[in-house]
Amino acid sequence: MLRGAVAAAAWLRGPCRGEGKVAARRRCSAARRREWVPPAGWDSGIVAYNSRSRSKGPLILATEGVATWYSCGPTVYDHAHLGHASSYVRFDIIRRIITKFFGIEVIMVMGITDVDDKIIKRANEMNISPVALARIYEEDFKQDMAALKVLPPTVYMRVTDNIPQIIAFIKTIIASGQAYATSQGNVYFDVESWGKRYGVLTAIYPDTQDESVDTDKQHGKDFALWKAAKPQELSWTSPWGKGRPGWHIECSTISSAVFGKQLDIHTGGIDLAFPHHENEIAQCEVYHQCEQWGNYFLHSAVEFSDKSMDDAKHLLQAISSFIRDANAYIKGELLCDPVREDILWERLANTKVTVKAAFADDFDTSRAVAAIMDLIHHGNRQLKAVTKDAGSPRSSVVYGSIISYIEGFFNALGMSFGERQVALGGDNSAVLSNVIDELVRFRAKVRHYALALPEADNTVPVEGAMGAKGLKQEQKEKRQQLMRERKPLLEACDSLRGDLAAFGIHIQDRAAVSTWEIKEGGEAEQQTEK
Repeated sequence: MLRGAVAAAAWLRGPCRGEGKVAARRRCSAARRREWVPPAGWDSGIVAYNSRSRSKGPLILATEGVATWYSCGPTVYDHAHLGHASSYVRFDIIRRIITKFFGIEVIMVMGITDVDDKIIKRANEMNISPVALARIYEEDFKQDMAALKVLPPTVYMRVTDNIPQIIAFIKTIIASGQAYATSQGNVYFDVESWGKRYGVLTAIYPDTQDESVDTDKQHGKDFALWKAAKPQELSWTSPWGKGRPGWHIECSTISSAVFGKQLDIHTGGIDLAFPHHENEIAQCEVYHQCEQWGNYFLHSAVEFSDKSMDDAKHLLQAISSFIRDANAYIKGELLCDPVREDILWERLANTKVTVKAAFADDFDTSRAVAAIMDLIHHGNRQLKAVTKDAGSPRSSVVYGSIISYIEGFFNALGMSFGERQVALGGDNSAVLSNVIDELVRFRAKVRHYALALPEADNTVPVEGAMGAKGLKQEQKEKRQQLMRERKPLLEACDSLRGDLAAFGIHIQDRAAVSTWEIKEGGEAEQQTEK
């Protein structure tokens, strides 16, 4: 707040005071520096990388416990692609972290671009109206996001529902002297007169480009706020004639209509940093006559490979396997040696601290997940199956707490292990999971019966040693006979496990329970029952 007051006072005392308002604004704005100023407000306890400051620093919000967030939505002319999915999932995870782990309420607005050159072109190709096309793909986008478990914004706002507000926004920029209308009915933002204030997100300055001007622009760097309508094109009446909004003005208007001149967070793909977000900043700072609009800009880049996907699958399968084994242990289906509860309680407490610290450091999900996997590693080390119940007390509470924390962690990030959604794909994944469950359960019963052989009685009276010897031999022969009779059942169990392994379904036989998981990349290791 103090820095802003000092900057404002310095501007008033500067050499521009005696000039006309428009000329002074242009000359002084061109001379201003582009440094980012930390906003006044409430420290969230999170440190984040800010594209606007090009550095990592404290995330300071205007209102305690509340984050205002504008998200650039899709241009709805086609189906969403991998880039859309990657970007929105990443920011959804950040939003969930802010909300679930730091208790901050997020008020998010997403703009939907439902009028655009691409929309008009595609609508003409399909011989339908641009509005109808936009509604089709808008709904398609929302369904895709729901399938990815991306939380919807607090409110969606369409460009076509905000045309009067956009026109008013443009009129204010023109009145400030920072935009101009042409005889052809277009309106452009005057980038050159904005000077060094342009380029806060990139190293691109107006004077570094010298494009030829093939349109009615004054300079090649200027960008459209309003586009004059072409024949038979979707248009609205404006002071400059029939036309429609430019691409960048819509987000500036929509975000300003909801949040005014104070915006905490702005997000989008890295491809939007320039020119889209750069132009948004310029428009809003002119409109609101403020030194800094949009305090934190967060951008994502698409990072995808088959290896990264395989690594993620294997990691999630390991988590699913641990949860199943731990649940089996709690229910008494998995027999283990006594557990060192003190070690596990300590590991759980340390994990919670590490996860919170990782998320506070630029939403470091990699470090947070690594802490979860370390906890699972120590939990697995103590789940050592034994063949006989020694009567030792089970440590159900500590394993229940670990399961609860791990599932809560992933549920908070929009993931669930309840239906093995990671291991199985397709619309019928839940049904297939249940079928495999029943198959493995039936196999376990057959295997248990085949292995349930009578033990020879070693406790015999001394005076009847000769008679006992004959009885023991008889029991041994009977047991061998049962083994021969039941051997085909064990072989059938082995054969079924081998057949399922060929499809990547790996069955693990414990002392009293059998579990399964998907294991891709070749047949799983097979074990012969004895």
